[in-house]
Amino acid sequence: MFLHIGADKEVVARDVITILNISTIDKSKITQEFLQQAKGDGMIQTISQDPPKSIIIAKENQKLILYLSPISSITLQKRIINF
Repeated sequence: MFLHIGADKEVVARDVITILNISTIDKSKITQEFLQQAKGDGMIQTISQDPPKSIIIAKENQKLILYLSPISSITLQKRIINF
């Protein structure tokens, strides 16, 4: 099963580790540090020109990838549950 995460991007649903709401990132220092490290390591992929509403963390080919998605975390979670 594939999860459409915005624009023309889909990920394999079983590869998704977590979906984060972008507005809650500021509340966790650990999450902020993780995102800074991921940015430095080139793990972040922006999939749309629209402002991101969520971050999808997935493991693809033994690598972590963080996708910045214009779709809300609630909508993405509903899509996974409905599979």
